[in-house]
Amino acid sequence: MIAFGTGARVQQDRREEPREEIYHRARAVIGGTLVPLQLVNISASGFMARTEAAVEPGAKLKIRLPVVGECDAEVRWALAGRIGCQFARSIDLPRYLELLGTLAKEAR
Repeated sequence: MIAFGTGARVQQDRREEPREEIYHRARAVIGGTLVPLQLVNISASGFMARTEAAVEPGAKLKIRLPVVGECDAEVRWALAGRIGCQFARSIDLPRYLELLGTLAKEAR
């Protein structure tokens, strides 16, 4: 487990599974607003993205991913233009692997 933070406020990285680095442009609907995102890593249970939008932890969002379609997620943390999100439902392994293959083809 990785701990990060300053002073007495330390937060632990509680990811249960490794994330795959990706480069995928997407848009999410957050509070009725369409927000551009740049996904930088993903796992079957969540993702990290960059965005210029002001997004608060706890915000609910909908994002459309190749293969998987529309997914609901919650922003777990937001820091300096980056957000960490957890899917409401994990992506099942076969579709997750297919998603990774599709994203790898996009990156070429």
